[in-house]
Amino acid sequence: MVPDAKGIPWTSRTGGKQFVDYDPNIVLKNEGNNSGDISGSQHSILTMDKAISDLEIKLMASRAERETIQKDPMMSEGVKNIESTLKRKYFMVIGINTAFSSHKRRDSVRATWMPQAEKRKKLEEETGIIIRFVIGHSSTSGGILDKAIEAEEKVHGDFLRLQHVEGYLELSAKTKTYFATAVSLWDAEFYVKVDDDIHVNLATLGVTLARHSKKPRVYIGCMKSGPVLARKGVKYHEPEYWKFGEVGNKYFRHATGQLYAISKDLATYIFINQKLVQLLNEALVLVVRCMCSNRSSNFIYLLVPPVIIVMLCLRNVLHKYANEDVSLGAWFIGLDVEHVDDRRLCCGTPPDCEWKAQAGNICAASFDWRCSGICRSVERIMEVHERCGEDKNALWSANFVQTIRTSS
Repeated sequence: MVPDAKGIPWTSRTGGKQFVDYDPNIVLKNEGNNSGDISGSQHSILTMDKAISDLEIKLMASRAERETIQKDPMMSEGVKNIESTLKRKYFMVIGINTAFSSHKRRDSVRATWMPQAEKRKKLEEETGIIIRFVIGHSSTSGGILDKAIEAEEKVHGDFLRLQHVEGYLELSAKTKTYFATAVSLWDAEFYVKVDDDIHVNLATLGVTLARHSKKPRVYIGCMKSGPVLARKGVKYHEPEYWKFGEVGNKYFRHATGQLYAISKDLATYIFINQKLVQLLNEALVLVVRCMCSNRSSNFIYLLVPPVIIVMLCLRNVLHKYANEDVSLGAWFIGLDVEHVDDRRLCCGTPPDCEWKAQAGNICAASFDWRCSGICRSVERIMEVHERCGEDKNALWSANFVQTIRTSS
């Protein structure tokens, strides 16, 4: 579970860092210069200050506990191992986009191209490849859908839960949250998004990406430029069609959504823009702390409304279009980014991928264009795996292993 992004760091009276939640429902006002009168807003400030003091006490307790651990040789060694893991440099993080209703799809992926249990752990440790099913939460927090995912996670341990409310119309937001979350958790060369109804050859995908490992800003996929659909009611309708010129125009080039990869710099770019609101939150906390001091003035009170307004305006600074693959392409359109069009990332299902495999051109990913994935994937992905899958030992002997580094 990814921690709530509302946590805001600030420097405490004891010199350490604390985290408090900003509540936008608190309205701050200065109702007069008489220090003897405590208004409702001032009471809220005092309440916040008390919460801050409580957190400071907890921080001091946490520090004392850490000092105790460091003095114990056995416990200290465990901490060092954890810190070493956190500093690890990975090769790629693969997020498999999935939904609450896709349990059978996930099982079909686990039964074919996604290593399980100890093999998945070995994959992470020896080849630096992280694979997780990516899903947010239901609109009813803690409901039956969330509990079903939690139960599945206990069995397989292969989920990345996002601070995101699931919904088909929210795929662009989910994509943004996935990349921002992944780059904050794992330091990797590449971050990949995959749908849960396509077949992937991991070694071939790794070798394909490794060719671009020295490039700082690279965006890899099967580039396309589909029509902008203006008519309401059709699948993939684009409400903002007018932005793309005359009716009948096409989108700019972007990677098709079944599978694409971006380098660390681009994932970091998304992460930074996702965090703008948090930075403004920090500024607001500093203003509030000034108000809590005896030196607060009317000017400080005047700073609060503008900061809140700017926060609301920048909440979605990366614009989201109707289709998530178009949104991702739009975020990079004005940047100095190399677009790589690699058709091995979008082969067809048999006989297409089978013929290519027989000719020595193994596909990195296979699916049916007409279905935007493998048609009836639960029933057919095993067939695709048997006819188009790479050698079972390819993953452990691929050349891209040489590109993996461990941070010092």
